[in-house]
Amino acid sequence: MSDPFLGLTMLMLIVVVIMMGFPTAFTLMGLGMLFGFYAFYNPAEPWIDNRVFDLMVQRTYGAMTNDVLISIPLFVLMGYVMERGALVDKMFYSVQLSFRRVPASLAITTLIVCTFWGIASGLVGAVVVLMGVIAMNPMLRAGYDVKLASGVITAGGTLGILIPPSVMIIVYAAVAGQSVVKLYAATMFPGFFLALLYVAYVLGWAALNPKIAPTLPEEQTRVPVPIWMKRFEALYSRNMLVGLLSALFRPSRAMAIEMEEGRFTYWRLVKNAVAALVPFFLVAFTLALVWWYVVIHQQAAETEAPEGLEELGAPAADGGPVAADGPATGFYIWFGIAVAIAALALVRYYIKMNAERLQVVKLLVSSVMPLAILTVVVLAVILFGITTATESAAVGAAGAFLLALQARTLSWQRTKEAVFLTAKTTAMVCWLFVGSALFSAVFAILGGQALIEQWVLALDLTPVQFMILSQAIIFLLGWPLEWTEIIIIFVPIFLPLLRHFDIDPILWGVLVFVNLQAAFLSPPVAMSAYYLKGVSPPHVSLNQIFAGMMPYMLIVILCMVLMYLWPGMALWLPEYLYG
Repeated sequence: MSDPFLGLTMLMLIVVVIMMGFPTAFTLMGLGMLFGFYAFYNPAEPWIDNRVFDLMVQRTYGAMTNDVLISIPLFVLMGYVMERGALVDKMFYSVQLSFRRVPASLAITTLIVCTFWGIASGLVGAVVVLMGVIAMNPMLRAGYDVKLASGVITAGGTLGILIPPSVMIIVYAAVAGQSVVKLYAATMFPGFFLALLYVAYVLGWAALNPKIAPTLPEEQTRVPVPIWMKRFEALYSRNMLVGLLSALFRPSRAMAIEMEEGRFTYWRLVKNAVAALVPFFLVAFTLALVWWYVVIHQQAAETEAPEGLEELGAPAADGGPVAADGPATGFYIWFGIAVAIAALALVRYYIKMNAERLQVVKLLVSSVMPLAILTVVVLAVILFGITTATESAAVGAAGAFLLALQARTLSWQRTKEAVFLTAKTTAMVCWLFVGSALFSAVFAILGGQALIEQWVLALDLTPVQFMILSQAIIFLLGWPLEWTEIIIIFVPIFLPLLRHFDIDPILWGVLVFVNLQAAFLSPPVAMSAYYLKGVSPPHVSLNQIFAGMMPYMLIVILCMVLMYLWPGMALWLPEYLYG
């Protein structure tokens, strides 16, 4: 057998051995050592001088000195601390009250909380298990279809591995030699767009067949309004914003309200007024941030050309300052439209702000705002270039500890569990890198990589055909294999071919990330189904969970098609931010 076909045998053997249940990292190292010993074998030299041992040391040292991998334990620690220390059930309750009048409100709430919690955690197993414990039984008790309930939990729980910060993105960046920051920016829109497609599918299914998601009883949609709010409405106004602003200047009547914990205080009045204005502050801050970055920051970044310096071969140019072009006219038009729509939405919202709406806002502020602030800070400092991905991961891990301590839910035992699981997960990923580096090097030495490249080039494919072929192979590999094996073993085989077909590795990588969502939703290895089965009632079968997951695989394929038709969904933000 020639060396190239020996390399292909090595590649097929790794798939068989992994499917048999052997540890992936040590299987990669074992096969790499075995086939590498053959590749470097020289009968004239002692076996101990075989160069495969030098190759193993070099590849191990290369993985140890890869700076990109430092952010993995920090982001994983952030996820595990959030899982064990934050209040997901309180968040689920407040979001469910916010969407209580929407069809299939429990399912929509599950998708939203899964998306939000996945951003903070990034751990598929943790999100699926948490949401299975919190959301599965309430949906089943409300009469929801088992397939609908299991589908939204498993599909929503996998979004955390796609939307940054994500360990999978870091692993791909290390394998492909791409910028983590650009990949984070590229996955922002596709991740949220896929979540939006999930929500649209659930809403459409519930509208066509209301029996799968019956209307919730009144006791589950009633907002727990405190008694003092009802008395406050009677004294001032049914519009709580008007009443609170009036009471700030005329607090005498409000101070006379009796409460269970004592008399109403002016400080409580101020806190409720601030809570009522949170939607306005959020909208204003978002619009101001966009205006600052596009108009002020971009123009401030323009530097004056140094005097006396000219480009070689160019005519002499004036050494004066370079004019800042500023944003295009279209930006001001769209920004004005956005401001007008936001203003109308706020006016409509505040006109109808009664005690129930204020209480829902307060519940959202207490349960969602701390996690939202941490998430926004972690992502913003990366995307705006303030910190590197590693420094941002450190900020996120520290913020997760502070958030858990503030919630008083993180004990010493839970902290030890989070640290232990972080070390376990990080060790697994790093050993995978060591094994993959050795395996891929031996595979290339045997000529397997060159043989695959020659075969693909001999097919005379167009870039579209190659894109479809590569993504179809990864989609099929997602059925028996986990994303770690696919990213570390098979993605490097396709990467050298991207330049030949003039395909952007960032766009191709984002398509792979979306494609690998199907790996979590495709039987028989779909781990999210097994995670959910472990915390579901006994009457929920694995086949029902699989049936609930299948439509979301089609949605993943639809999202990939739309991304390829409009690559700007993935490439616009990194190009705008970093050029």
